[in-house]
Amino acid sequence: MTPARTPVLVGYGQVNQPDENPGVEPIALMAAAAREAADARVLAAVDSVRIVSILSWRYRDPGRLLAQRIGADDAATRYTGFGGNVPQTLVNQACLDIQSGRADLVLIAGAETFRTRTRLRNRGVKPDWTSEDESVPFAEGANENVPMVGPAEIRINLDRPAYVYPIFEQALRIKAGESPDVHRERIGALWSRFSEIAATNPHAWSRTALSARDIWQPNENNRMISWPYTKLMNSNNMVNQGAAIILASAEKAESLQIPRGRWVFPYAGTDSHDTYAVGERLELSESPAIRIGGRRALELAGVGVDDIDLIDVYSCFPSAVQVAAAELGLPLDDADRPLTVTGGLTFAGGPWNNYVTHSIATMAERLAGTSGQLGLITANGGYLTKHSFGIYGSDPPKHEFRWEDVQSAVDAEPTRSAEVEWAGVGTVEAWTTPFDRDGAPEKTFLAVRTPDDARTLTVITDPTEADVTVREDIAGAKVTVHPDGTANLT
Repeated sequence: MTPARTPVLVGYGQVNQPDENPGVEPIALMAAAAREAADARVLAAVDSVRIVSILSWRYRDPGRLLAQRIGADDAATRYTGFGGNVPQTLVNQACLDIQSGRADLVLIAGAETFRTRTRLRNRGVKPDWTSEDESVPFAEGANENVPMVGPAEIRINLDRPAYVYPIFEQALRIKAGESPDVHRERIGALWSRFSEIAATNPHAWSRTALSARDIWQPNENNRMISWPYTKLMNSNNMVNQGAAIILASAEKAESLQIPRGRWVFPYAGTDSHDTYAVGERLELSESPAIRIGGRRALELAGVGVDDIDLIDVYSCFPSAVQVAAAELGLPLDDADRPLTVTGGLTFAGGPWNNYVTHSIATMAERLAGTSGQLGLITANGGYLTKHSFGIYGSDPPKHEFRWEDVQSAVDAEPTRSAEVEWAGVGTVEAWTTPFDRDGAPEKTFLAVRTPDDARTLTVITDPTEADVTVREDIAGAKVTVHPDGTANLT
């Protein structure tokens, strides 16, 4: 017999809404996903609804609205802050709540209708979606956000993932000693393998397998976004997608007569974060929080990385996958054990903070009804900043669910001094060059090492010099950094 308070993943549903339909808002997609996850009888028994932060529409308490739609009017609600790590963090918290008796049946859901919302906005149309006035209090947790950048990043407007992750990519290339073209071909091949997985995933937004050259080579349908990343190396947030997962105590699952063939068991989890300021990372090609958090999750589950059968590494950009794989000891090109079960955020879909709800749901589908199978979920928020891990199994664990906040161990790792207002001649550590829509380099963001081995972040604003950073490998080149944060090649 499975102990009564054992947390069990018993429901998992996903929906896509490919057509622009102004009548479909995020709450509607979440309700549809919840109904895919469980029948009305189970949904009515939900005692806690926890919603992943939504960007395509503003709600004060979306959990309350969803609870009403599924017939769980008395459910407690929670609404998260931002971060791709949030869905796995919610699972970790739900497991602890169920294990301790604070909850019996928890629904975690999220959705984005960003594709529809953006197209309507471009036509000057505001959709007639659910509005909550100020008499509705914000749900617990709604304002729990922390800044993802520091003064150095803010000063030069290094303020979006499409700029920061390609800087990590350059750091990885330089560390590997690869030429720019060889490296682009290699990460194109990595992303091609992800597209092949998406082609087999019925829940994926894009189910077309692409060649490496289709991905890394710019063309009229695949413009360069920020060197060396084309559009097809970026997360695709222009989607309408929803997902829901349901966790229960084993006792509650039995009483609701949820078939055992749908049960999947969370074994262990961890949470932590790297330095919020990118400039303070010791190395731009590494993540102590992934290394420490991922390995500790495996230890808590009582397994090794080689025991894992199914993996989904958070895949907003190729650099995120490469860093995580290196820190966890995972090969990038194992055909028998690919690094994604969904196809990743470019191809399966990148609905902002909610991708991992989809990856957990897909993982559960793969594990359910099997025997002796283990799965690993990694979740990442910010700029390789906030990390959450989950180990799942098809069989009941031999111990209770285990979770640990490993932040103290991460905080003990060395960091680098970040100089916010530094001027002088330094050495290029890594860089990226954003392009305009006409295919021309606009500027170049650089991470520069100072003579005393600190780091400063700077920007080249001259488009002519920015063009040089694309045509030439400037790793180790000297640059002059000015007091206003701008720089010039020396």
